[in-house]
Amino acid sequence: MPITAADIQLAQRLADAAGAAIRPYFRADHGVELKDDRSPVTRADREAEAAMRRLLDAEAPGDGVVGEEYGTKDGVTGRQWVLDPIDGTRSFTVGRAIFGTLIALVEDGWPLLGIIDQPVQRERWLGVAGRPTTFNGTPARTRSCAQLEGAIVATTSPHLFADGDVPHYMALVAAASGGHARQGPVYGGDCYNYGLLASGHLDVVAESGLQLYDFAALVPVVEGAGGRMCDWNGDPLTATSAGHVLAIGDPARTDDVLEALRAAHGHDH
Repeated sequence: MPITAADIQLAQRLADAAGAAIRPYFRADHGVELKDDRSPVTRADREAEAAMRRLLDAEAPGDGVVGEEYGTKDGVTGRQWVLDPIDGTRSFTVGRAIFGTLIALVEDGWPLLGIIDQPVQRERWLGVAGRPTTFNGTPARTRSCAQLEGAIVATTSPHLFADGDVPHYMALVAAASGGHARQGPVYGGDCYNYGLLASGHLDVVAESGLQLYDFAALVPVVEGAGGRMCDWNGDPLTATSAGHVLAIGDPARTDDVLEALRAAHGHDH
């Protein structure tokens, strides 16, 4: 079932509702706690997801919902709204406006609509399968990248990677920096990096250990801007992907990136 204007409008309203819940807590008392997996959660995360779920219960009651804070609600339509109210809670808790709300509409496991919303700076990327990505309503495009050496690579933090993945990532960084340590990667940013890549400011984002709610929204945004999203084997990202995520601004560099990741000694993906 193709994405409709009503779907897009609902997604935008979900982002508006989440932003309204989040903004009062930014650089304010947000009540941060650690979850069982030691990741942080705040009142803003919970209130933003609850606000989005209330809207979905009212307007798309047959659709499934997958959210970071409140789990999975089964649906009957084959469609799921996938929500991460604050992707980058750690940045949020220290007052850095490089977190974002992620909203995806996934059908039969395939992400077809995605929003990356930065509610403090009021920046929003909207991606819909088969349509050009927009940034605050104007078209967003990735940039060309003639070769991997010199490409700007970003990741939130290699500390978040599974142990065996770090050498592969470091091999990619080495290939991009050409041995020049001062031309190292950009750290921090969570979902915001993928928006920056879609707008032509970064070349490659590499991450590991992501959940569906961390990456589903990114796929339509990056691909609608002319980029490529895949796992570390080059396969498309779906609801069954293991969480190894690559965003490549210039799809012509895909093989170079995959080759660089494989150059490390260690296990394959």
